[in-house]
Amino acid sequence: MSEATHVGSGKVRELYAIDEERLLLVASDRISTFDVILPTEIPDKGRVLTGVSGFWFARTSDLVPNHLLALRGDGRSTECRKLKMLPIECVVRGYLAGSGWKDYLATGEVCGHKLPEGLTESQQLPRPIFTPATKAETGHDENIDRTAAIELVGEQRFDEVEAVALALYSFVSDYARERGIILADTKLEFGLDDRGQLVLGDEAFTPDSSRFWPADEYRPGGTPPSYDKQFVRDYCESLGWDKTAPGPELPDAVVTGTRARYVEAFERLTGIGFDDYLADPSVVLR
Repeated sequence: MSEATHVGSGKVRELYAIDEERLLLVASDRISTFDVILPTEIPDKGRVLTGVSGFWFARTSDLVPNHLLALRGDGRSTECRKLKMLPIECVVRGYLAGSGWKDYLATGEVCGHKLPEGLTESQQLPRPIFTPATKAETGHDENIDRTAAIELVGEQRFDEVEAVALALYSFVSDYARERGIILADTKLEFGLDDRGQLVLGDEAFTPDSSRFWPADEYRPGGTPPSYDKQFVRDYCESLGWDKTAPGPELPDAVVTGTRARYVEAFERLTGIGFDDYLADPSVVLR
C-alpha cells in the first residue's frame, strides 16, 4: 500500500488516497453488530462485499454512474473516484422490517409515508418507498422524512436521488427474485463528482447494506432468515451482552456459519463461484 496514503477507517473498511482524484477502498473481514466492532473476524467477508458491489456496479451503470474504476487482485480492494458524498443515507424499503417496522408500529408511518393499517412484520409494501436517514458519526442513523432530507440536500437533488434509488431497487429486486432471493430493503450512498453529477458510491446491494431473504423461507408475520449477520446477532443476543464495547469473541461455529451465509449470498446473487472470484476478481465485471 506504499503508493497510497491512509486517510480514514470505517467499521469494516480502510480508506486510502491514491492521488487527488482516486481512492482505494479496502474491505476488511471485521464484523460489527449493534454498532460495535467485534474482536473476531469473518474470513473472506470483505471479499464478498467487494465482489458483490462490483457485480452490481457493472450492471447498473446505465441507471446511474458509479465510483468504481477497478477491482484489485486481492478481491477486497476497490479503486474508485473521489466524490463529495451527500449527507443522507438513501434507504429503499420494499418490505416492512427493521426500524421501518418499529416506526410503523408506533405511528402507522415510515419516514412520512402513510401506510395501510393492519400490515404485519416483513409484509411486502404496496410499492417500494424511499426512506432517507441521517448519517450518524456514532450510534444509529436516524430516519427522517422528505422535508428534513430536503433541508440537507435541496429539493431538486432529493427528487433525483429518490427516483434513482427506487430505479436501482427495482432492478436489483427483480434480478434477485429470479434467483430465489427477496431484497427486502437496502441502503445506498450517493455522492457528486466534480461536475455535480450524481454518482453511486460506497457499496452496492451487499449483505451488509441490504436485507436479503431466501424466497423459499419467507413468511410474513415474523423475521425471515437473512443473508447477513444473523448468526452473529443471534449469538450475541443469547449472551445477555449489554451491546457496548468490547464485544464478545465469536466461537468457530458462528464464524463458519456466518462465512458460509455470505458466500452463499455471493454465489446465488451473481451466479459466479466464489473460488472463481478469488482467482480473478474481474470476473464479476463481465
